Amino acid sequence: MKKFYIIAFTLAMGFAPLSVLAETPTDGIEMSVSGISLSIKDGNVHIVGANGEVMEIFNLTGTKVATIRIDSNDKTFALNLQKGCYLIKVGKIVRKISVQ
Repeated sequence: MKKFYIIAFTLAMGFAPLSVLAETPTDGIEMSVSGISLSIKDGNVHIVGANGEVMEIFNLTGTKVATIRIDSNDKTFALNLQKGCYLIKVGKIVRKISVQ
């Protein structure tokens, strides 16, 4: 009986995956697929290729802090946010930012 368990365990381990990797898109792939470029510098958000999209800003508790409609292909917005961490979502792109 002990021999049966050893053989069954060995076979089960042979068919089990050794590791599981989660694929996450890199910045280059994400931006080329959606065509939207999002960059943040000195409290300003620069968005290219998002004409007609909506930019949403959330705090880390999930509360929506701001909603802004993007009305041109190349747009820069000044962020007037309190200190803290926020999530910015434009189309399918989501970025985490820190305001200090």
